Amino acid sequence: MHSTTGLRLGVLTGGGDCPGLNAVIRAVVRKGIDQHGDELIGFRHGWRGVLEDIHEPLDIDSVRGILPRGGTVLGSSRVNVFAQPGGVDSVRATFERHRLDGLIAIGGEGTLGGAKELGDHGFNVIGVPKTIDNDIGATDQTFGFDTAVRVATEAIDRLHSTAESHHRNLVVEVMGRHAGWIALHAGLAGGADVILIPEQPFDIDEVCALIRRRHARGRYFAIVVVGEGATPKEGTLEVAPPSVDEFGHERLGGISRVLEREIERRTGYETRSTILGYVQRGGTPTAFDRVLATRLGLAAVDAAHAGSWGMMTSLQGTEIGLVSLAEATAERRRVPLEEYARYGSLFG
Repeated sequence: MHSTTGLRLGVLTGGGDCPGLNAVIRAVVRKGIDQHGDELIGFRHGWRGVLEDIHEPLDIDSVRGILPRGGTVLGSSRVNVFAQPGGVDSVRATFERHRLDGLIAIGGEGTLGGAKELGDHGFNVIGVPKTIDNDIGATDQTFGFDTAVRVATEAIDRLHSTAESHHRNLVVEVMGRHAGWIALHAGLAGGADVILIPEQPFDIDEVCALIRRRHARGRYFAIVVVGEGATPKEGTLEVAPPSVDEFGHERLGGISRVLEREIERRTGYETRSTILGYVQRGGTPTAFDRVLATRLGLAAVDAAHAGSWGMMTSLQGTEIGLVSLAEATAERRRVPLEEYARYGSLFG
């Protein structure tokens, strides 16, 4: 049974792909159609689909079998509406052409920031937070993070055996542009000897001292886990500045190679680096991420029918609630330095 108050809703996925996106789409479609009689339109390639009106209908058949799939069946992009000439007018034309009552935008900081700005221009938008980095404010955890940590931890476990066999230091670079959640959790779960995060500039001499101490104790290898956005303390190491995308996000990657070179040069111990990269984003989501994504998607439909536009669905403790997009995008959720310091006794 469904109500007679069906809405016409658009759905998009923006930014980097993430395990669990399809679970959100499925939940929105299933609840919207079966419970409310909604009509749903999927916009392809993130905000670009809205700007250029690249769309497809979403129905029960279109979401069959997508729950365990990684990535997003709608595709994604990093297009910024407000960086395009006439962007807001193009979005308004798409809304009017399809007689949309509102739009559910599933994405990270850039996508949700765009949703917030469009809300300021009078558009009905609801956000659903996703990022493997776990750095969106006003939610305790984002889907995709648990999967990324699992993948990174499995990689660290595998690298332990080759590091120990060859008496070699291995530097493992994981994602995390501004927040070190993946590095911290995967590093702790994988028994890393050094964990470096973007929130705390590192001292290369201290890193080398920890590795030397391991060797002095008869442990002739070390695992160093580093978030891609980690930086050295000012004036200690030369690191090339990164380029940026349309949202002003830095395109990072390569700090592990700097560490590989410097650790080997300063300690004399053989050192190699591994960049996990996009493998952290790919593949099937964990059960936790599937459930969290589903709950957030169901809550987004409820919010639309309550007229709670300008809000984002959010995990608060064990419950799903709503927070304003303004609050959600005001600042990133980063690793508290006191939490990072708590694990210092495990390093080296």
